[in-house]
Amino acid sequence: MTDTTGAERLRRWRLVLGGDAADGTGVTLTGDDAHMDGALAKLYGSGDGGGRSRPGRRGAGLGDSAPSVARWLGDIREYFPSPVVQVMQKDAIDRLDLTRLLLEPELLDAVEPDIHLVGTLLSLNRVLPDRARESARTVVRALVRDLEARLAERTRSAVGGALDRAARSARPRRPSEVDWDRTIRANLRHFQPERGTLVPQRLVGHGRRGRAVRRDVVLCVDQSGSMAASVVYASVFGAVLASTRSLRTSLVAFDTSVVDLTGQLHDPVELLFGTQLGGGTDINRALAYCQTLVTRPNETVLVLVTDLYEGGVRDEMLRRAAALAGAGVQVVVLLALSDEGTPSYDHDNAAALAALGIPAFACTPDAFPDLMAAALERRDVSSFAAPAVPPTP
Repeated sequence: MTDTTGAERLRRWRLVLGGDAADGTGVTLTGDDAHMDGALAKLYGSGDGGGRSRPGRRGAGLGDSAPSVARWLGDIREYFPSPVVQVMQKDAIDRLDLTRLLLEPELLDAVEPDIHLVGTLLSLNRVLPDRARESARTVVRALVRDLEARLAERTRSAVGGALDRAARSARPRRPSEVDWDRTIRANLRHFQPERGTLVPQRLVGHGRRGRAVRRDVVLCVDQSGSMAASVVYASVFGAVLASTRSLRTSLVAFDTSVVDLTGQLHDPVELLFGTQLGGGTDINRALAYCQTLVTRPNETVLVLVTDLYEGGVRDEMLRRAAALAGAGVQVVVLLALSDEGTPSYDHDNAAALAALGIPAFACTPDAFPDLMAAALERRDVSSFAAPAVPPTP
């Protein structure tokens, strides 16, 4: 049972408030409590002996060397659970300007891989020194492995089921190809009571599991700085989709230029290091390139991952989106592919796309497999996330 005595409550307040025994609690911390308090003070301390009550000011700091930061990272991993460690790492990068020290391999070897850290490393990948590059790859590889373990099987299951349902034949040639359960349900109205039998007017067949490509998927991902988490998740999902032989998957990354990373989908780590986070946004140019990839419009799903802050020609961007949808392409706009809640996005462009019948909304990684399954079956996908804009009447 949890100790809720007065002394224990004072101890907890002392850990929350920081400072020292003169802060009103009268508690002096020892042992692990003292180590935890010290780790917190280095990140959140006010620097003036007043505890951690001034979050906007830099505290005692972590020093100006990678070894001291690495020791601090080791301390927080020892005394705090993994989700807390990830929050503290992100705060350390943001509050104490540790971006420069992330170039040091001894620091990278000490961090806990998480989506924010990987986004920071990818933004730095063009300036990483050789001695830090392999450590950075190890961090990225560890996160990718964790994401694949969490998301890959569910994605393959949802997508595979959708493809099987989409492949049902209306003209089965052999009895073994007939889906008897669905055939009976489809022909119940033809039951003849006087004969006690059902005369099927339409046969429903199982889909054939051939090698033929049944759907084309194009993931078009905005790699501007605000989209870091979305780039990571989209790359992992792209690699998983590319491993499904009934899909032809392409991945295109863009800022003010466009790069086709389809050839690297077999290795999501290399794919991520092929991106370049930061820069502007030219959605129109990206859609122009995606149009060249579409050879079977009615069998193609285009997922555009962007916050819609267009730096290119807005009217032309909307015309291209309308042309793709009008040709039969299933176009879906994801304003974010992350767990971070409501994203910042261009409301006017989202509304304009909604008026064209193109849904625009944020999506969590856990919802993405079912969203893709619905898109492959050409069902309404907006039910998988709250729409960014009200649907057009």
